[in-house]
Amino acid sequence: TWLPNSPDLDLIEHLWDEIREMVDNDLGFQQVETKVPSQTKTFLFISNDKKVAGCLIAEHIQEGYRVIEEPLPEGSEGEKVMYERQRAWCCSIVPEPAVCGISRIWVFSMMRRRGIASRMIECLRNNFIYGSHLSKDEIAFSDPTPDGKLFATHYCGTSQFLVYNFVSGTRLT
Repeated sequence: TWLPNSPDLDLIEHLWDEIREMVDNDLGFQQVETKVPSQTKTFLFISNDKKVAGCLIAEHIQEGYRVIEEPLPEGSEGEKVMYERQRAWCCSIVPEPAVCGISRIWVFSMMRRRGIASRMIECLRNNFIYGSHLSKDEIAFSDPTPDGKLFATHYCGTSQFLVYNFVSGTRLT
């Protein structure tokens, strides 16, 4: 039988620490502990060759803030994507109800653009609260990287998705 203080638990905790450190380094995050670990859920995407190809860390939140949409300048689609990656963005100061905050979502660089991040969010939406399916409007993303902002825009179907500050659990400043 498996016991809570078995060596296997120590191994799992060690592996989890290594995975989180790798994800945080790749995303450029400081090593920040989650506020309430018991309110956090982690989803890993394991590839066919048994390697961690994706990681999503989510936590319970109460509110998010809508990204303010700004018009893109004229230009080709490639120019618009480059502009979108480089520009600063702002969010509303008016809180909106949200249930789930995605503090980190990461996919191994060689595995991107294969739907892994979308599949992890779909799993999250179906399993975050027992017996409930979260809508896209109940999810907020932590301060996203430029690629994360493009992903969230694509996934949510709008550039006005919800964001939150995962360090404080409150609005971004």
